[in-house]
Amino acid sequence: MDNDKRFVTGLDVGTENIRAVIASVDKDGHLAVVGYNEGKSAGMRKGVPANLAGPASAIDKMLGEAERMGGYDVRNAYVSINGSSILSTRTEGMIAVGTVEHEINGEDLDRVEDVAVSGRIPANRDVLDVVPLEYALDGQGGIKDPLGMSGARLEMRACVVSALTPNCENLKKATAAADVQAERLVPSVISAAKAVLSDRQKENGVAVIDMGAATTSVAVYEEGDLQYVGVVPAGSNNVTNDLAIVLAIDPSLAEEIKQRFVTGNFDTEKSPVIKIGREGKDERVFDRKEVEEVVKARLDEIFGEIRKKLKAAKYDQRLPEGIILVGGGAKMRDIDLFAKKSLEAAVKIGTPKGLGGVSDAIEKPEFATAVGLAMLAAEEGQYTPVGGKKAKKGLKMPKTPGLLKKLFSKF
Repeated sequence: MDNDKRFVTGLDVGTENIRAVIASVDKDGHLAVVGYNEGKSAGMRKGVPANLAGPASAIDKMLGEAERMGGYDVRNAYVSINGSSILSTRTEGMIAVGTVEHEINGEDLDRVEDVAVSGRIPANRDVLDVVPLEYALDGQGGIKDPLGMSGARLEMRACVVSALTPNCENLKKATAAADVQAERLVPSVISAAKAVLSDRQKENGVAVIDMGAATTSVAVYEEGDLQYVGVVPAGSNNVTNDLAIVLAIDPSLAEEIKQRFVTGNFDTEKSPVIKIGREGKDERVFDRKEVEEVVKARLDEIFGEIRKKLKAAKYDQRLPEGIILVGGGAKMRDIDLFAKKSLEAAVKIGTPKGLGGVSDAIEKPEFATAVGLAMLAAEEGQYTPVGGKKAKKGLKMPKTPGLLKKLFSKF
């Protein structure tokens, strides 16, 4: 590979797993995957850092394998952010731009965006994205891009996505400790939507549900733009934990039961018992009805909350293109059938498509967020500087405070 090539990196930092995708970008903007990896996360709770050392160490370890595959040292990346503090807010702004002959320029667009955001988003929240939904010039609405048009008064309606500032800052610190600069934080469901949705789906009306380990996020698109984002603080790990508690078993065994024997179609005839282990020795037998009752109760809760959010956003049963399900929770067998019944909408499992290179292994619903992050980085021209083979530098944790700091400084 040439050092002149442009590279992008998507880093999906989840509660249970961390995934990375490194891709080269050709002159036409096409992506070819050159490195990827996934590994266990640490120090994350409900999608946000509970400490800095855990995520930093997990990122450093996992990213090292992806870098060795690609042959390059990742110095910056687009990073996913999650957690129930993520929300979308509808805002409006208006500015006077001059006489009716004035042509709208980039500075005017920045000003009206500032007015639309200022005072509407609390000071303890970071703005992650501002999505213009519609502009109006001198009262004429329905304008998607007013650049170059003439008018004296410019108005904008927008969807502003934000998250709590401490969550954003701590995630940036965790990636920086692993020697990776977070160029931009993007909600995981928005990143996944970039990888699995077509322009037609966004135009007609579609929702993406990202079912992770500890959170389940939903994003709604219509008329080509993001309309709503919401997060439910529960995910596939809650199903596993419920099984572990009710059946009085280890979580690893509960996860095995969930993956091997549970399906989202609870109406089909199945064996009344579930058997795990070698017959006559360490075999364990569980009542299938009890297992399915536990799983169904938790799934009813999660998708019930998702439906409440769709209703609050006025998009319940108003999505012609249906719902696309991604994330690690989408690996559960027939989960799309359960979601279809619960949400009363067409549901499909989404996977990233259209990539070159070694992409076959990551065309899975759980890699949608990492792939989408890389796509966004390429679209916005945030390329990863490369400089030859990876040279491990170790973690850069915050400096030792107090007495120890003074002691070390003497040496």
